[in-house]
Amino acid sequence: MTFAVARTRDEAHLYLDLHPCACGSVETTWDSGLVSAGGGLANRYSGTCESCGRPREYLFGLPERPVMPAGYPTFGGAEPSQLLDAGEWLWVADLTAGNVPADDAAEAHRTLSVATAAVEEVVKFIPPGADEVPDHGFWSQRGREMRAAEPGRFQLDRLLIVRDSYRDLAARHA
Repeated sequence: MTFAVARTRDEAHLYLDLHPCACGSVETTWDSGLVSAGGGLANRYSGTCESCGRPREYLFGLPERPVMPAGYPTFGGAEPSQLLDAGEWLWVADLTAGNVPADDAAEAHRTLSVATAAVEEVVKFIPPGADEVPDHGFWSQRGREMRAAEPGRFQLDRLLIVRDSYRDLAARHA
């Protein structure tokens, strides 16, 4: 049995935040560690929902090569995510960039860094020589809805402009 790979802790925690408990809460203190599962090793995240008390557990595959954090956030290496599709990453970028605080430069920098990194994750879905995210880069309902609403937003040139704009704004708050 194989599990979708969580390339880094930041990516795993983002995935967990986007997948709330059955009661709707994301408030869970997660413990993580390697476990034997499906004939190999997996990274197990487990905890108890702080709202309803339900146990929660997710198993993630391990990346072929560990990704060393290079600042905040570090979602992954050069390969595209197996946990979030291109549309979900753009949704994360939009949500994050729409919540930049006006009165806290450090938090604005952090928030815009997340938005920048999320757009960089969308770009990873575009094969070399292609100019947009291919159909197989969308597998979640949210991701497909994002693409259906504005397919042009998944073109490489537009993504690079958005990424660079977020990066420049983050630098102004550094």
